[in-house]
Amino acid sequence: MHKYMRILVFFDLPVRTKNERKVATQFRNFLLKDGYYMLQYSVYVRLCNGIDSVNIHKQRLKQGIPNNGSIRVLTVTEKQYDAIDILLGEKIKYEKPIEYETLSFF
Repeated sequence: MHKYMRILVFFDLPVRTKNERKVATQFRNFLLKDGYYMLQYSVYVRLCNGIDSVNIHKQRLKQGIPNNGSIRVLTVTEKQYDAIDILLGEKIKYEKPIEYETLSFF
């Protein structure tokens, strides 16, 4: 059985020049195409089915990062992610809990 996990990507990218804004937009688009959704501004999250999937997506991240700025990655289990306290605001549609199916053998 695989354990669902989430990858959280936190980033601050320079956006002072037109080229820097273009690079930052390309990175955000890269994240969206790879299945991430925006949790908050500059915080993106992706659901993964097990540690192998996490490692694959971390490798993709390393290939798609820009040359400047700050990018951090945190991997948590689904249980840890569900324990996030929301102090202000509400859960967004992508944060719905994962439905676990129980197998029954007769």
